[in-house]
Amino acid sequence: MLRKYSILAALAAACIFPSLAQAADEDKVPYWASIDVDEANMRVGPGNSFRIAWVYRRLHLPVKVIRREGPWRQVEDPDGARGWMRDLLLSRQRGAIVRGDDLIEMHAERGEAAPVLWQVEPGVVGLLGECEAGWCELDIQGHRGWVPESSLWGAGTP
Repeated sequence: MLRKYSILAALAAACIFPSLAQAADEDKVPYWASIDVDEANMRVGPGNSFRIAWVYRRLHLPVKVIRREGPWRQVEDPDGARGWMRDLLLSRQRGAIVRGDDLIEMHAERGEAAPVLWQVEPGVVGLLGECEAGWCELDIQGHRGWVPESSLWGAGTP
């Protein structure tokens, strides 16, 4: 009987306090984020007193958050550089960068048979939409379409 009430209490708490469950999910690393400002400094350590290693000027550039320390996040960029950024510089809105050496085709729908809308160069950054069956929706400054997930850094599991 006590177990039954414990389960009911846990379910009620989850319904009443959904933000607690969400906060617990946000504590899990690694996760994807994107740069949310026009200029972001990556430092060699978690604090303003540490040297700036890189300055990023790519809005929505995806980064992988690999560690948390107070308001600081240790991140990895698409080239594999690691350092620390303040949480205020980052967004949970997912971005993606086109990788590879060749142009990729952006299709109107998922799949190679769908009409090609644009060709996209490696290094182009866009906002990531849903990904399904190996294809991801990508928005590059209002140009929306579907690209192969394998052509993106910032999609999939971090």
